Amino acid sequence: MKQANDGERREPKKVKHPYLYEIDLMRLIFIAGVLLNHTTTAFQHQTSSGLISTGFLATHLMIHFTRMGFMFMTGLVLTMVYYQRQRNWPLFYKKRFTTVGVPYVLWNTLLLAGSVLLGVGGFTIANFWPDYLSALLHGDQFYLYYVLVTLQLYLLFPAMLWLFKRTAGHHIRLVVASFGVQMLLVIGIKYGLPHVNTSNWLWWFKAYGVNVFTYQFFFISGGLVSMHYEKVKQWLLAHQVLIGWGAFSLSIGTIGLYVFNKQVLNFGHNAAVSPHQPYMLIYDVVMIAFVFVLGQRYAVWHTKRPEHWLARLIGHGAQVSFGVYLCQTIAISLLDGLLSLGGFSNGMLILLLPIGYIFILVVSFPIAWLCHRIAPFGWLIGRPQSLSVSSKGVLNHEQTHRSVVSESNK
Repeated sequence: MKQANDGERREPKKVKHPYLYEIDLMRLIFIAGVLLNHTTTAFQHQTSSGLISTGFLATHLMIHFTRMGFMFMTGLVLTMVYYQRQRNWPLFYKKRFTTVGVPYVLWNTLLLAGSVLLGVGGFTIANFWPDYLSALLHGDQFYLYYVLVTLQLYLLFPAMLWLFKRTAGHHIRLVVASFGVQMLLVIGIKYGLPHVNTSNWLWWFKAYGVNVFTYQFFFISGGLVSMHYEKVKQWLLAHQVLIGWGAFSLSIGTIGLYVFNKQVLNFGHNAAVSPHQPYMLIYDVVMIAFVFVLGQRYAVWHTKRPEHWLARLIGHGAQVSFGVYLCQTIAISLLDGLLSLGGFSNGMLILLLPIGYIFILVVSFPIAWLCHRIAPFGWLIGRPQSLSVSSKGVLNHEQTHRSVVSESNK
């Protein structure tokens, strides 16, 4: 018996671990929130001044947690997939910069060319190349900033994994320190940076929205959650009622934050709804925790009804969530055009908002799904059909199984 046990230790059995269905729902919630955020912006642009317009502006921060949710999920899934894997970094970079960098270039090209041909967005043929190069370098067109930030993270990812290993046994201290740094960053961005002359700064430093270090806490916390997944899950579920009430209360508080920014600090709208604020950092953390809890409850439901149409819909939606993010500009541009033709009153715009949101969903998701299913359009959404199954996808499409979740450093 002892010899048999020794043999089992020398050649451990491969165990098939369950898929993390909760991550599917989290992906879907975050992308749905992003689309809602951009939908309400499109409607707000059509409103005239008044109570309804102010309402659109004041509630904008409520759904602005989705940006940091995307960053958190990026850190979580990347670490979950690669932390315990034997890594070939040249191959990692080849895969990542192909499946993410190629769509980044393609969408910048297609959307800018389409804007020039249709005469929208203020783009012209005369300025095509300067505008095109600027868009590629700065990621400031067509909501593609997230992709540029992700590419920066890939460059730093080996260092992030090294940091996790170097701080083994002290991960609570690491996440607290990271949160402290993040708080100092957002305090500086909100209260200090507007009073500093940044004209001589390098663009990457003053354009903090596309600087990877601006989101360091969410990447690091996502990575650490993946490494201590079960402990974090149990703690969050034990406090889910408190988290739920905290999420509700803080979401209502964002209205007060907007009023404070406008009336007391005299901020313009863009500064007033910036996601880089101390209050928003706390709100983001609580909302991400709340979405995590929802994901866990969905995973329990999924075990009972895995063939339910809703379960299949969530699975398919999560599979193309990154693609939806990339192609959302098409749907939003169409919605902008339709709203501009209508001449709707503020009251009608409020009534049409749910219809507009459904329109965004039924345009964005099918486009992404068709790209996923029809070659060679998978290149547009980071899922090139010509690659092998093991090479498909980007961070949002990795197979998130528990086999890569570590409970080390407990």
